[in-house]
Amino acid sequence: MDGPAEKPAAEPVAFEAPAPRLGMGSLMRKIPVTLTLELGSTRVSLEDLAHLSTDSVVELDALAGEPLTIKVNGVSIGKAVVVISGENYGLKVVEISDLNLDSLAA
Repeated sequence: MDGPAEKPAAEPVAFEAPAPRLGMGSLMRKIPVTLTLELGSTRVSLEDLAHLSTDSVVELDALAGEPLTIKVNGVSIGKAVVVISGENYGLKVVEISDLNLDSLAA
C-alpha cells in the first residue's frame, strides 16, 4: 500500500498591482480634459472692471502661500503648490480627492 499522498508545496500567491485610480477602459483614458490651477477669485462691479488698467491690483480671496486649487473641467479635485519644472511652471500635488468621473464630464 502506498503511503499518504504528499501534498505539493504551496505556490506563492501572485498579487496583482492595484487598479489605476480611475478604473476605466483604455479608450476613456484618452479623452482630453482641462486641468487648471486656480489662484483665487474675487467679485468686482462692472464699474471697477471698466476702470482696470495696466498697473491695477485686484485683491483675491486666497492667502499668500496657501495651496492652490486643482480643477478638472471646473470641478475641484485637490490642492497643489507651484514649482519650477525646467523652464516652465508646474504643480506639485499636496492633496487629492477621490475622482468622480460623472462630476468631471463637460
